[in-house]
Amino acid sequence: MPSNDARNLLQTAAPAAAVGVVTVAVSGAVAGGKGALGAAVGTVLAILFMGIGLFVLQWTAKTLPQLFQAMGMMLYVAQLLLLLIFVALFKDTSLFHPKTFAVGLVVATVVWMAAQARAHMKAKIFYVDPEPSKSEKPEKTGPSS
Repeated sequence: MPSNDARNLLQTAAPAAAVGVVTVAVSGAVAGGKGALGAAVGTVLAILFMGIGLFVLQWTAKTLPQLFQAMGMMLYVAQLLLLLIFVALFKDTSLFHPKTFAVGLVVATVVWMAAQARAHMKAKIFYVDPEPSKSEKPEKTGPSS
C-alpha cells in the first residue's frame, strides 16, 4: 500500500476505532457485557466494511479512473445496504445486545465517513498536472526537419 493510501487509511480508521472504544465502554456500562460485545462487533464490522471499501475505491481510482465517480457512489450505497442487512439479521440475536450492536455500527460508520471527508479535504491532491521543470527535457519548437 503506498504511503498516501496508508496515511488516508490511518486518518480514517483511527478516529473510528477511538470512538468505537468509547462506544464499547458506554455500552458496557449501560447494558453490561453483552452490550459491550455488541458495540465491539458493530464497530469492528463497520471498520472492516469501510476499510475494504476504501481499498476498492483507491484501486479503482488507479486502474479505472473513468469509473471512479460511479464506483464511489455504488460502493457507498452497497456498504450502507450491507450494513443495514447485518442490522436486520442480528436484531433478534442472543449473542450480544442488538441495540448496542446497531449503535456501534452506526457511530463507527458516521465517524469513518466524517474522518474520510476531512482526510480528503486536508490532502494535497493535484487537480491540474503541474508543468515540468525546464531542466528535465528541452522543448522542441517549430517543425522538425
